[in-house]
Amino acid sequence: MPKFFRSLFGQVLLALIVGVIIGFVWPDTAIKLQPLGDAFIKLIKMIIPVLVFCVVVHGIAGAGDLKRVGRVGVKALIYFEVVTTIALALGLLLAFVFQPGVGMNVDPNTLDASTMSAYTTSASKLTSGGTVEFLMRLIPSTVGDAFAKGDVLQVLLFAVLFGCALSLLGERGAPVANFIDTLSHVLFKIMGIIIKLAPLGVLGAISFTVGKYGIGSLKQLGMLVVLFYGAVVIFVFVILGAILRMTGFSIFKLLKYLREELMIVLATTSSDSVLPQVMAKLKRMGIRDSTVGLVIPTGYSFNLDAFSIYITLAAVFIAQATNTHISMSHLLTILAVALVTSKGAHGVPGSAIVVLAATLQAIPEIPAIGLVMVLSVDWFMGIARALGNLTGNCVATVVVAAWEGDIDRERAHAVLNGEPHAVFDIEDDEPAPVQVTVPAR
Repeated sequence: MPKFFRSLFGQVLLALIVGVIIGFVWPDTAIKLQPLGDAFIKLIKMIIPVLVFCVVVHGIAGAGDLKRVGRVGVKALIYFEVVTTIALALGLLLAFVFQPGVGMNVDPNTLDASTMSAYTTSASKLTSGGTVEFLMRLIPSTVGDAFAKGDVLQVLLFAVLFGCALSLLGERGAPVANFIDTLSHVLFKIMGIIIKLAPLGVLGAISFTVGKYGIGSLKQLGMLVVLFYGAVVIFVFVILGAILRMTGFSIFKLLKYLREELMIVLATTSSDSVLPQVMAKLKRMGIRDSTVGLVIPTGYSFNLDAFSIYITLAAVFIAQATNTHISMSHLLTILAVALVTSKGAHGVPGSAIVVLAATLQAIPEIPAIGLVMVLSVDWFMGIARALGNLTGNCVATVVVAAWEGDIDRERAHAVLNGEPHAVFDIEDDEPAPVQVTVPAR
């Protein structure tokens, strides 16, 4: 046991248990611990933009073949759209089969609309301008603005352009490429220091949420929450498990390998809190830098699997709870609109409710005020959303890497099997020299 609690996983698990106890026994004290969780997440988010930039630039400059980088990007986007559509359809199917809202007979006029004003305003901003406006938002006003706001997609766009330009410069770009490579290892070293604070962050986050919300709000909407968790479990172990198995890997071994990150996400309900750590672990598995650097950050905005299940499931639940009849055309509309609105979710405050409100705007028949019901249990569902989204993006990275041959399978299996010689800390990972290919003239 002492050895177990010296590991990060053991410390996080202990912090999780202690946090739950504090939340139940001393709720007032638990609420005051919120800054511990908030500070940990802010520390992680502090290095995400620069780290994503360094990893992507180093990966592209070291890849040499820009066509390979383009193929990875295209294959990743195709994978994201296909799997996201499956997730959206699963949410619709389960809502239609189990009908979690039927029998609640909620009168929309009795719901308090004041709690939804901020969310509906953000939803209007999200949907204004349509696809063109969304694409325009990918371009930062200035390079510095992208880093200042921490917008991962904007940083990724600049990083791809920078990496391509560096590769085209050939040997003249080698000093810059080596500097960025060294900088990335400095950032990973910083991350290694920050991640040691994870138990404190988990303690603060879980204590606050248990102390503030308890479990009383689950009583009325328990069926929706249970069904959502069941849907995420089905999606991860059946759908993602089957996809991963086709590439020769096991979903169970991958989840075991990522157990520390999953525990942190469970407590903080934020997959952002482990983004740098996850990128490092996937690289440690033997996946090429450029593939990890492209797929993971892009997936955080384009591959929200559990989030997609949530949108369609909650939309149909609101219709059922308010006795609103929805036809097959309504279901298809929800599916089509959610496929677009879910892409703008990352980085939006209260993104789940905001995107759900944006989706319902396309179907006036469903009373948007019904979001008030879902809002009361949103935190509980947020745990499964974050866990499902993180798992989906890790699986996507492994699958795309397998398609492209960008993964060292022998090393990956050794790491996932927990073989002693294959497991090492991020700090022990020595930087590899950058090979910049001189383009033919």
